Amino acid sequence: MVRVVVADDHTFIRQGIRSLLQDTGGFEIVGEATDGEEVVALVKRLAPDVVVMDIAMPRLDGLRAAEQLKASKVAAHIVILSMHSDEGHVRQALEAGVRGYVLKRSVSDELLSAIRAVVRGEAYLSPAISASVLAGWDTSSPLNQLTRRERQVLQLAAEGHTNAEIAEKLVLSPKTVEKHRASMMKKLGLRDVGELIRFAARQGLITLDE
Repeated sequence: MVRVVVADDHTFIRQGIRSLLQDTGGFEIVGEATDGEEVVALVKRLAPDVVVMDIAMPRLDGLRAAEQLKASKVAAHIVILSMHSDEGHVRQALEAGVRGYVLKRSVSDELLSAIRAVVRGEAYLSPAISASVLAGWDTSSPLNQLTRRERQVLQLAAEGHTNAEIAEKLVLSPKTVEKHRASMMKKLGLRDVGELIRFAARQGLITLDE
């Protein structure tokens, strides 16, 4: 029996995953969470085999929740279930220790395949994204100039968080955040917040409203 924790802030998504796994058999949902902080606490307490979670969740998004779980050295394998298919999100997920990445539009069969793959110790990317992402994996990308912390600061700054908020989320001092931010801006040749946001949008890190 594969023990699973499901995290998504939409009730109908969690219900759909629960129904799918229960109807299939061989899976037990041992916990459900509605935000990233809750799923981190649940996984540490329940020690499931697999975590299935969305990226866009309140308080702590799925990517940063995955980073925290990776840092905690939990044994659970993480499968991201997301609407985002761009290289930016997939790259961040893989760097955060995610083993499976499934698009919400193809959730049923692919989610089962992803869970089974990660339990076997394999990685799984939805076919709809794997070919294009891997083919376009550009080692000369400007993001490769950045350290992991600088990429985290870039992501949070592009999402509109202040230095103080970023410091709280990453458990750093505001001065350290300022240092990472200045280094990141210099490496990328960015002069102000507007350029930072446009760069992040081009890299697929955020989506600008029309």
